[in-house]
Amino acid sequence: MLEHKFCSLGGEIAVTDGTVISGYASLFGAPDQGGDIVERGAYAASLAKGRGVKMLWQHDPAQPIGVWDEVREDAKGLWVKGRLLTDVAKGREAASLIAAKAIDGLSIGYRTLKARKDDAGQRRLTELELWEVSLVTFPMLPDARVGAKADDPENAVMAMLAEAFETARASLANPKS
Repeated sequence: MLEHKFCSLGGEIAVTDGTVISGYASLFGAPDQGGDIVERGAYAASLAKGRGVKMLWQHDPAQPIGVWDEVREDAKGLWVKGRLLTDVAKGREAASLIAAKAIDGLSIGYRTLKARKDDAGQRRLTELELWEVSLVTFPMLPDARVGAKADDPENAVMAMLAEAFETARASLANPKS
């Protein structure tokens, strides 16, 4: 199942020419609202595969709004730099919302490959398969992920997104000749 983590940019987002954005999509060692902690190096294997990480609007796979030109780990976390595509309506909207400081968050879409529980019961994420980094308005509520009911609309959206990414991954892994 695809999971999401929110990272508030809190003024750390850089905007150049209204379309080039950069900032941290994930911070190492910092517990999120669900108590998970991403460990340094968790993205290394995924990034080494060279698959393009998608830039989406609010985790919606039907709404790509730009491209991430740089996605890398540093000592602080997962840093991204990309371009909003102003030929795309949502890209123009995102640029305006960022400029007005109405949007200031990034959120990652990923699959957990390796994790462990620490002595405090927190999940330490040690290897993640990174699919996308979205511009978002609000963080994902912990209740929408942990203990979600099968008929919860938020759970249904996440399941559809996970299925779409899994289909795309399988298609890329086994291209037809």
